[in-house]
Amino acid sequence: MELSHIATREGRLSTILREEMKLSAGLMNKLKWNDRILVNGKPQHTDYQVKVSDTVTVLMDESKPQYPAEDGALDIIYEDDYILAVDKKPQMLIHPSRSRDTGTLANLVIGYYQKKGLPSAFHPVTRLDRDTFGIVLLAKNAYAHALLQATQLQKTYHALTFGGPEEDSGIIDAPIQRLPLPSLLRQVHPDGKPSQTQYTVLQWDKICKLALAPITGRTHQLRVHCAYMGFPILGDPQYGSDASKAFSESLGLNYQQLCAKRLEFIHPITGEEMSLESKMDVRATMSLS
Repeated sequence: MELSHIATREGRLSTILREEMKLSAGLMNKLKWNDRILVNGKPQHTDYQVKVSDTVTVLMDESKPQYPAEDGALDIIYEDDYILAVDKKPQMLIHPSRSRDTGTLANLVIGYYQKKGLPSAFHPVTRLDRDTFGIVLLAKNAYAHALLQATQLQKTYHALTFGGPEEDSGIIDAPIQRLPLPSLLRQVHPDGKPSQTQYTVLQWDKICKLALAPITGRTHQLRVHCAYMGFPILGDPQYGSDASKAFSESLGLNYQQLCAKRLEFIHPITGEEMSLESKMDVRATMSLS
């Protein structure tokens, strides 16, 4: 990918890159050591003094992934030159790991890019647990990724829970910390980091369907908060109670009923107000009979 900009004022190249071309400091540092920042066609250091009408060009090559591309069904919600939003199925990893480098969302996305002839690496902006399903937002290049990471994303999840809150809506305000190593799980604890989740009851017929909007972004936040409040998410093997696990098993659930349903944000390139919604939902994954 190539970005080009005609300078409208004099100043340090780093200032032009940061303020006019919206490059992050991290991306700028990565590019400058590889002669990928040009002024009037010549590589320059970021302290170079740019003049009015100089052409600043940024060359961003995408590194080749160290895992295989795979051809498979990719459920695309939205796509343009800068971003890609897809639905992730439950029980699918986002990234390859040391023990497994196939069958992940990254493998499918890279396979899709290669079929379209796009020299793109895998740049996830949002991430989901293996068993959480729904919308995942991806950037199609490092430039868009840096901008999206600085963009405020409003996330809404749908969950089916064992029991539910007494109020139709409210905020769960409970600090979360990691359990002692080697555990990867979290818990509500007074010494934890501030954590807030907004909830709204959507339906309560046999089981409760909630809309959950994380105000903070702690690991496992929604699952921990629901369990702490006494209405664990159905199908959750880690934070569910004995009763919720037994009920989930009776329904044949082997993964948590948590769907990343909606994303709202301002497009960092076009300035458009974006509202993207998953085609999946928790109710579609099970029978309530």
